[in-house]
Amino acid sequence: MGKKRGGKRLNKRDVANALQALFQAHPGETLSFKQIFKALKFDTHPVKMLAIDVMEEMAWDDWLSKVGDSAYKLNLKTQVQEGTFIRKANGKNSFQPDDGGKPVFVAERNSMFALNGDRVRVAYMARRQNHIKEAIVTDILERKHDQAVGILQVEKDFAFLNAEGNFFVHDILIPKKKLKGGKTGEKAVVKITQWPSAESKNIVGEVIDVLGKQGENNVEMHAILAQYGLPYKYPKRVEDAAQKINAEISEEEIARREDFRNVFTCTIDPKDAKDFDDALSIRKHNKYWEVGVHIADVSHYVTEGSIIDREAEERATSVYLVDRTIPMLPERLCNFVCSLRPDEEKLCYSVIFVLDDDANIKDWHLAHTVIKSNRRYAYEEVQEILEGKDGDYADELRILDKMAKRLRERRFKNGAVKFDREELHFDIDDDGKPTRCYFKKSTDATQLIEEFMLLANRTVAEFIGKAGKAKKEDSGKPSKGKTFVYRIHDQPDPQKLESLRTALAPFGYKVKTSGTKGAISKNLNNLMEEAQGEREQKLVETLTLRAMMKARYSTHNIGHYGLAFDYYTHFTSPIRRYPDTMVHRLLTRYQDGGRSVNQDHYEELCEHCSQMEQTAQNAERDSIKYKMVEFMADKVGMEFDAHISGVQSYGIYCEIDENHCEGLVGMHDLDGDYYEFDERNYCLVGRRHHQKYQLGDAVRIKVARANIEKRQLDFVLVD
Repeated sequence: MGKKRGGKRLNKRDVANALQALFQAHPGETLSFKQIFKALKFDTHPVKMLAIDVMEEMAWDDWLSKVGDSAYKLNLKTQVQEGTFIRKANGKNSFQPDDGGKPVFVAERNSMFALNGDRVRVAYMARRQNHIKEAIVTDILERKHDQAVGILQVEKDFAFLNAEGNFFVHDILIPKKKLKGGKTGEKAVVKITQWPSAESKNIVGEVIDVLGKQGENNVEMHAILAQYGLPYKYPKRVEDAAQKINAEISEEEIARREDFRNVFTCTIDPKDAKDFDDALSIRKHNKYWEVGVHIADVSHYVTEGSIIDREAEERATSVYLVDRTIPMLPERLCNFVCSLRPDEEKLCYSVIFVLDDDANIKDWHLAHTVIKSNRRYAYEEVQEILEGKDGDYADELRILDKMAKRLRERRFKNGAVKFDREELHFDIDDDGKPTRCYFKKSTDATQLIEEFMLLANRTVAEFIGKAGKAKKEDSGKPSKGKTFVYRIHDQPDPQKLESLRTALAPFGYKVKTSGTKGAISKNLNNLMEEAQGEREQKLVETLTLRAMMKARYSTHNIGHYGLAFDYYTHFTSPIRRYPDTMVHRLLTRYQDGGRSVNQDHYEELCEHCSQMEQTAQNAERDSIKYKMVEFMADKVGMEFDAHISGVQSYGIYCEIDENHCEGLVGMHDLDGDYYEFDERNYCLVGRRHHQKYQLGDAVRIKVARANIEKRQLDFVLVD
C-alpha cells in the first residue's frame, strides 16, 4: 500500500522516516493532520491513511503523544534527558546522560550542531526494528567552550582558525577586521561570536589575543592553557591590589598568636620551589614531642570577597606545566608575603600535636601562630641526612622521619591503598627545551612531609565531622553538623573491579570484587606487591589505578577510601589550592563560635574546585605530551626497548623503558594480519596468526614520526 511521491512509491518505512524527521524538527509543537500532510506533501488518500496508521504505532511506542482526535506531538515526557554531548570526527556522536547511563548514538543530522562537551537536552527516538537506540538534541543548555586556540590562515577575502583539540571539528571563520593583526601561521585565541544554526553551519569568531609564532616555547605553553580556558596572564588590577597589602606584622598581631619563632622550624620542598606553604617544627614536650604543622595563613591577607579572593576562587588552583607555574595567587603573595621563607617572621595557621615516640597523638590543638623558619631544605638534602650523612638539625629530622614511618605503617595496616606513583619530570634548558626525561620516585624525605600533612588534614576534618556526629548521638535526634569542605574518595566501582578480575585472571591473580572496604583495599595492595618485578607489573598497576574512583571536594562526607580515613580535608596548601583557603576560613569561623555557613553555596564551590582541578591536570598532561614529543624530535629513526602501556581499537601505545616517552603504533603499522580489539583483556589479537599484543608486553620500537603540532609520537615495531 503506498503512493508515488516525487516519482517514488512510498512504503511504510518511507512514511515513518518522513514523520520522524518532521516531529524531530518541531520538538515542542503540536502538529495537526492537515499541517503534517501539507508539510510532507502527502496528497493522496492511501498515503494519508498509511501516515495515520504509522502515527498510531508511534503513539503506542510512546514516541508521539496524541492531542485530540487529529493531532500529535513528540512525546518529550518519558523520552527527555540532560547530559553531555560527545562529538566524534567520524560522525559517531553520542550523548552521555547525567545519571551515568550508557552513551546513546546521536546522528549528525540530529545534533543541532552541538559541540564536544556541550550540555544538552535530548529526546530519545522511537526504537525501530533492528536499529540501535538513538537520541536527538532538542536544546543546547550550555556551551562547554566559547573560545578556541589554533593556527590562523589569512586569505585574500577572509580568514579562519584551524582549531586545536577535539572541541571544534570545523575551522572557525574570522572577519578580516576582527584579526587583531594576526598573520598566517600564528597561534591565536578566538572568541566565538556566532554558533552553527540551521541557517548557517559556520562557526564565526574574533581574535582576542595573538599568541605568536607556532613552535615557540612560550607560545605553545600559553596555547595549552588557553585551550582549556585557563588564564596565562595575571590581571594587572589584581597584581596592583596585592602590592598594596601591608606585609608588616604588628606587635598586636603577634600578641594574638602562639609564638613559635624560637622553636626549630623548617620547610622541605622540591629544590626549585618558590612558594613554601607548609613547615614543620619539633621540640621536646615533657616526655613527649611537640610537632607543629604550620601552614601559611593566606586567609589573613586575602579577605573573602576581595578582588584577590575572587580571582583565586575562579582559578581554584595553581597550574603546574612542565616549565612554569601559573599561580592561583599574585606572585607577591605566593612567593613573598605568604611564603614561609627562612629567617623571616611569618603568620601561620597551625595544628600542634603532642606525640609519643610511636607518633600516637596524646594531645593536639589548632592555633593561629607566628613562626620563623630556621632552614629551607630540598628533598635531596633531607634524604642524604636520613641515609646517614651529617647535616643541620639531623637529629630532629631523623626523629620526624621515625614518626612519619610509624604513621605510614599504621595507615596501610588500616586499609590505605599503596600507590607510590612515579612522576614524569624534565630537565629544561634556558630556551625551554627538554634535555632529560625521567621519573621521580617517592623517597623517605617526600614521605616524611606527606605523612604529617595527611595527619593534619585528617585531624582538622575529624574535629568538625566528629563533633557533628557526636551531637546527633548525644541527643538521639538527627543534628546537622556544621558545613565543611571534605576531600572525599569513593570505593572502587564493582563493575571496574570485575573487569580487573577478568583481565588479571589469566596471570593467576585473584581480585576481590566484594567484601568490606578494608578487605578490598588489602587485596589490591597484595595484588600490587605480588606483581613487583614481574613482567606484568605495569599492567597490574595501570589496571588497578583505573578501577579507582577520582577524589573530589564535597560538603557531603563519605570518607576517603584510598587513604582509609573516615574524615579528610585539604588544609595544608592554601597558596596553591582554593579549598584549603575555604577550610581555613571555616575553621576560624567555627573556632570563634560562628554559625554554620550555607551548604548549597559551599557545595557549588566544591564542584567548581573539583572541575578546575581536573582541567588543570589535563593541561599539565598536555604540556608533558608536548615536551615528550619535543624531546624525541631528534631521535626519529632510533630504536628503543619499550613496553605496551595502552591498547586501543586503533593501535597500541608503547612507553620507552629508558626515558618513559610514550608513542602510538597505529593499526596500519601492525602488518601481516587483521587485528581484533579484545577490550575486556586489554589486548589486540591477530585473526589469522593469533599474534597477541597485551598491556605490559615488552616490545622493541623505532621512532617513526614526532609531530610537535599534534603533540603526537608515532612508533613502529621492530622485529
